Amino acid sequence: MNVKDCFNMLIDIGVNLSNKRFADDMEDVLDSACASGVSKMILTGTSLEESEAVITLCKKYADKYPGMLYATTGIHPHDAKSFTPSSIGALRDLAKQPEVVAIGETGLDFNRNFSTPSDQEKTFEAQLELAAELQLPVFMHERDASTRQRDILYQYRDHLVDAVIHCFTGDKKGLFDYLDLNLHIGITGWVCDERRGLPLQKLIRNIPLDRLMIETDAPYLVPRNMPDPPKNKRNQPAFLPWVLKGITVVREETEEQIKTAIPFKVGDRVRITEGTFENFEGD
Repeated sequence: MNVKDCFNMLIDIGVNLSNKRFADDMEDVLDSACASGVSKMILTGTSLEESEAVITLCKKYADKYPGMLYATTGIHPHDAKSFTPSSIGALRDLAKQPEVVAIGETGLDFNRNFSTPSDQEKTFEAQLELAAELQLPVFMHERDASTRQRDILYQYRDHLVDAVIHCFTGDKKGLFDYLDLNLHIGITGWVCDERRGLPLQKLIRNIPLDRLMIETDAPYLVPRNMPDPPKNKRNQPAFLPWVLKGITVVREETEEQIKTAIPFKVGDRVRITEGTFENFEGD
């Protein structure tokens, strides 16, 4: 199936397609995404190695799935300990690839602290400076660090073209702090979880429609509202409509209203506007 056969316009803004769990059936995964109405997806770079890998995937499948795959390039807070003086130069070179539409996944994670808070903050700020330099949006992670992340973002926000908090699972104060900074909020299958997703379900109605974005974060976070979840417990972009269904349960808009309003501005290369990509020059 060619991406041109996709009958709808859902955009998955966060997919870990370089994960080894997709290695054996990549084209089946992409075909299933098309069949489910997912016409665009942004592959997440979480380290220099993974950033190179997602760019390679975009190039590899560009002919068969034209205009479907895009990438981010960045260093996840878990990997901040690997950051060196040469890392930004390497990220800058990767970000010049035409497939790259955002800097990230970056941010802070004070939940697991796989890297020290100091290393995380240094790496995060360096990537914010790069995003400002290149005028690319920022794709961000955050766990148990909303106050510190907000404070750092506040210093850079006027210089950033756009930014999204990916896989938001925080509290009301964190949400409103991010909205006050005019950030986009990415929602995953977490909202479909009848156990740990309840707080998010109560919060999601507070996200303005033009700030709301959806993602699978595949292969993680299989939506638990699926009537027949996969036996291998692998999430994939084809399941994005179930995230949308989970959102509509707790909002006033219909699926169609949400689907056609979801934005994602991705720098001066392409813009995702009301579910479509288009080339543009500035704002």
